[in-house]
Amino acid sequence: MKHFLSFLKSKIFLIQIGLALVAVVLFCFLVLQWLKGSTNHGEFVEVPDFSKMSVMEMRDAVENAGLRYQVLDSSNYNPDYPRFSILDQEPPAGNKVKSNRKIYFTVNPSGYKKVTVPDIIQVTQRNAASMLRAVGLDVQRVTYIDELGKDMVYRMKYKGKYLKPGDKLPKTSKIELICGNGTITGSARVQADSQ
Repeated sequence: MKHFLSFLKSKIFLIQIGLALVAVVLFCFLVLQWLKGSTNHGEFVEVPDFSKMSVMEMRDAVENAGLRYQVLDSSNYNPDYPRFSILDQEPPAGNKVKSNRKIYFTVNPSGYKKVTVPDIIQVTQRNAASMLRAVGLDVQRVTYIDELGKDMVYRMKYKGKYLKPGDKLPKTSKIELICGNGTITGSARVQADSQ
């Protein structure tokens, strides 16, 4: 134990401790300098505003700014923006980021997603309109024909073509409902009287 204590007080031990401390400080200094250079410490790029740009324009602007990008899917069509244009970006425009930072984009799809036409045949016009609104469709107009069920839906049309329940239409499409006016056709009245 005496030899150990005397070794701790010796000149050789103190020189070794001093050299080790200098080596650690020098190593830390070099690592910090390397990190400063490799992470571009203090150098920032301002994120441009990419909104309403086409995807091709966005690619060029991202490369010119020294950034990277990733396009996220978008299921919400916005009619105020051009098709296949940038709806949203993260981080937002004006933020300062490091060069080579990845920017995430949400792109406007080509149109509204398609929805299934519900079965509204033999349903009242009022209930049919509610069922259509629930899936994202709307009633353009109502046409009446001679059928016994007053305000009962007998057929549906979209752009002049008849629809069947289960057909697919773009969301926000407007449908024409063909409903009964509550009167019996002449041939139906004759058949009913003859029985």
